[in-house]
Amino acid sequence: MKLSRKTSLFLLAIALTLPSTDLLLSPAKANVPLVVPAGNRLKSQPTIPIASATRTNAFNRTYEKKFQRILAVLKREHRLIRNIKQVAALYNIDPVHILGAIVGEHTYNYDSLDSAQGYYMKALQYARIRISFQYEGEEVWSFVKRPQFNKCRQEETSNSRWRCYELVWNTRFMGKTVGGTRYPHEPFHRAFFRPMYAGQSFGLGQITPLTALKMNDMVSSISGLPKLSSKDASGLYKTVMDPNKSIHYTAAVLRDAINAYKQVANVDISRNPGITSTLYNLGNPWERAISYRNKRRTRPSHLPRENYYGWLINERIDELRAVLQ
Repeated sequence: MKLSRKTSLFLLAIALTLPSTDLLLSPAKANVPLVVPAGNRLKSQPTIPIASATRTNAFNRTYEKKFQRILAVLKREHRLIRNIKQVAALYNIDPVHILGAIVGEHTYNYDSLDSAQGYYMKALQYARIRISFQYEGEEVWSFVKRPQFNKCRQEETSNSRWRCYELVWNTRFMGKTVGGTRYPHEPFHRAFFRPMYAGQSFGLGQITPLTALKMNDMVSSISGLPKLSSKDASGLYKTVMDPNKSIHYTAAVLRDAINAYKQVANVDISRNPGITSTLYNLGNPWERAISYRNKRRTRPSHLPRENYYGWLINERIDELRAVLQ
């Protein structure tokens, strides 16, 4: 899951035009949710980003080859599929949502390894490396103790707290000089969560460290996994690289997206894996739910639309469901 600079600016624009309390949670007034049916709203696939095409061409691959490769890996991993079904039940979502996120990431953003064991071995490698989440020597856990973040520390959940940190970064630090330090015009996750420039997302579900920290409370309460800490970057990477643990975070992200659209916009997206995959790809579902809700005020019947990533998932949904049989 990667956010472009253009996307970050879009979310920043939302943040500047809405009260912060509305950004964190604003339930819709209506009681009966609008159900988004299965299938694509668009007849043809939206444009695939140039960055994705560049990565794919660099390794002499095609999207179809990458799609078939990750599908083949999943078909061989019977134990992993069993775990995906069990985790999906814990989070009360259709397991095809989890497959959609995994397949989408490995089709457009990352080449799959040959087996789930390969991801586990990478997890062990990261556990041995001393790394930290920091910018110019200041670790993120220390950075968010600044007075600008005082309100954020009062948030009750890890999700709302880290989303608040992200919002304050966007509005008070990104591209600005504060206290004599010039901060980069980059999103929060790029500034602080790229140790050794190793990349932005990792593991079977390509989870970013910031996303894992947001989902901390939900995963701990539902799955019982130990909470992650921004002070322990190596431990966090070991967790998100372990396929049997990372799927809990993938499921939590998807559950969170469904919750966001239900609570903010009064729309049920749980029957459309293409929409949940789109949000998995784009990130920031609560902010996007607010934007969508505002559109519905003038167009009540307007349905959310899939991007290129989600379009593929809906288009090939039968192949994904066959893996679950």
